[in-house]
Amino acid sequence: MVYPTIGILGAGQLGRMLALAGYPLGLRFRFLDPALDAPAGHLAEHIHAGYMDTATLERFSAGLDAVTYEFENVSVAAAHFLSERLPVYPPPAALEAAQDRLVEKTFFRNLGVATAPFAIVDSQADLEAAIPQIGLPAMLKTRRLGYDGKGQIILRESADAATAWAALGDAPLILEGFVPFERELSILAARSHNGETACFPLIENQHRDGILRLSLAPAPDITPALQSAAEHIALRALAALDYVGVLAIELFQVTSGPNSSDLPLVTRHSSLVVNEMAPRVHNSGHWTIEGAETSQFEQHLRAVLGLPLGATAARGFSAMVNLIGTLPDPAVVLAISGAHLHLYGKQPRAGRKLGHITLRAENEDLLRARLEQWQRMIQ
Repeated sequence: MVYPTIGILGAGQLGRMLALAGYPLGLRFRFLDPALDAPAGHLAEHIHAGYMDTATLERFSAGLDAVTYEFENVSVAAAHFLSERLPVYPPPAALEAAQDRLVEKTFFRNLGVATAPFAIVDSQADLEAAIPQIGLPAMLKTRRLGYDGKGQIILRESADAATAWAALGDAPLILEGFVPFERELSILAARSHNGETACFPLIENQHRDGILRLSLAPAPDITPALQSAAEHIALRALAALDYVGVLAIELFQVTSGPNSSDLPLVTRHSSLVVNEMAPRVHNSGHWTIEGAETSQFEQHLRAVLGLPLGATAARGFSAMVNLIGTLPDPAVVLAISGAHLHLYGKQPRAGRKLGHITLRAENEDLLRARLEQWQRMIQ
């Protein structure tokens, strides 16, 4: 039997976890990433180069069965170049849509899905004109790049416009209105070559300083109607993009109904508002490694290779805690029953994701107790 070899653009922790999920299936991997110390580099062949050199792309693609990517800021041109030679999943069109916040929000609006109000900002005059249209507070963001809170500035009053423009005005921008949400959620969905789809349970996410800190899965107090609404959004996006692989969609849960007159018009009568999508496996899905019947990483590989998709049911209740900036003593983590430690092999640095912990339990009360135990230990 000849085992497939998958090429992965990017060799960060998501690529690392894709490889770890693929090895039990007999898969082989090759990474392309300019970083010499990339977390996935010691798991498989790692070509140290940028994404735009055609000779490197030719060498990278030789002998591969398919290509995927582990983050959305790889070159769309490189994805198109590779797609002319072998299957590239998710398709480059999905990558292109997710790289530009204006394109992304317009995509969801065209699907009839609610988003935050937004306006294009190409000049300081555009910004000043957009503020009364969108309202304050609002978030000025670069349309491209930017993640974990980077490339974003909050405007709380009109006087903030000049400072924000001075900081970000050298790039195309978008002004997004704030959505008064109850909580942040995400849904992970997968689609295979043959159109087979599967969705994971909704996840509740808690951020601080623009970085995901905690995910709870399944999200507490989710009704079947809310799960169905999230799946409807995800499945419409998968079909519209002719998507193959795992797609993550970040959502705001908002108050809807007759008392929602304070919400922007587009969000009224909708309990879910799309924030953004990621055409890849996602940080909020790390809990699936121990906490779901099939991990998001194995599911992505199954979809890319056209294998039957796996079951997505949760195995009990899980909490995923990101380790940011510093690392705990492994003995402290592993002393907690139901704890699973994942380290990415990165050097500590402020604001850097160095690893994560997944806590599992049979019920929500026990999970809450284990989270509290973790909090006491780190304090």
